[in-house]
Amino acid sequence: MRRSLDAADEAELVRRTATGDRRAFDELYRRTSPWLAVRLRRRCTDDDVVADVMQETYLAVWRAAGDFAGSTAAGSAVGWLWTIAANRLVDAFRRRARQRELPATLAVTAAPAAEDEVLAGHVGHELEQALLTLPAEVRQVLRAMVLDGLSVRETSLLLGVPEGTVKSRARRARLALREALS
Repeated sequence: MRRSLDAADEAELVRRTATGDRRAFDELYRRTSPWLAVRLRRRCTDDDVVADVMQETYLAVWRAAGDFAGSTAAGSAVGWLWTIAANRLVDAFRRRARQRELPATLAVTAAPAAEDEVLAGHVGHELEQALLTLPAEVRQVLRAMVLDGLSVRETSLLLGVPEGTVKSRARRARLALREALS
């Protein structure tokens, strides 16, 4: 049985998981969890949140494998898995934001995101200053598309905004950076 699982691609493993095959699910987890954890850590530096999102993602995969397996236009199993994880991460961010809502008198200035610190350490001073002038939602799009290498669709899902909004924010960022650096 192990040999046949080694030969199966991820889509086949999801189809087998849909039938309740625990070994196929374990193999899918073994193959995809290291990659998924790395991608999630690029978006979130809180290990507890990443661990929760991983758990929620694979629980959703176990429960919804039939949805993927029954779809004729399912696409990539790994893409499907990332979409679930990205949605779970957005949900976690929303939960955390709701939990942290404070009255205006108690509001604290947020620390810069890890990606902002990385960008500041690797780019010239002029570019750093130009990036800091961009609105936060535009920088989020840049982080997702440039640093994480996500597509417009994946960025849309991750940030919970329409694809057109992602495209327009990316264009605004390019124009603003071009103007600031010229």
